[in-house]
Amino acid sequence: MKGCKALVIGGSAGSLDVLIKVLPELDTDLAFPIIIVIHRKKGTDSLLADLLSTKTQLLVKEVEEKEEILARTIYIVPSDYHLLIENDHTFSLDYSEKVNYSRPSIDVTFQSAAEVYGEQLVCLLLSGSNTDGVNGLITARNYGAEICVQDPSTAQVDFMPAQAIASVKVDHILSTEAIAAYINTLN
Repeated sequence: MKGCKALVIGGSAGSLDVLIKVLPELDTDLAFPIIIVIHRKKGTDSLLADLLSTKTQLLVKEVEEKEEILARTIYIVPSDYHLLIENDHTFSLDYSEKVNYSRPSIDVTFQSAAEVYGEQLVCLLLSGSNTDGVNGLITARNYGAEICVQDPSTAQVDFMPAQAIASVKVDHILSTEAIAAYINTLN
């Protein structure tokens, strides 16, 4: 897909290992932001951004309220907040009820991003052990977004990507090794 304006990556159990393998292989001149929603324990905020920043030359930072969304930046959603994308291409952090037992919820961010970016959005769902992200992918598909899922056979925990494949028309099923190359084609 050419003309990507945002890539949102969601994952849970097993997805951090994928990101650690993918980030070093990403082009540094990406013309879009990467927004990462990972289920994790409260209080581990800066540790994840710090860890991932050692794996790439791209700027990696934790999302801040009302921050402008910029290309060539990897944004990490803070633990214990839902992330919403506003029409003016800024972030909002939300502390409402958990969705699919999760805050941040992948569904919430996929849905919010789809409403703003529509056909210029790419969503990628990685390894995980619940169905968070599946409803968000369905919404994103309805807005014309490109839908990608990690190949369940390469996922540490295959439940989340397998549920997505069973529930929504997926454009690309990507092995862990193929994810970075695919992202680089979005430029």
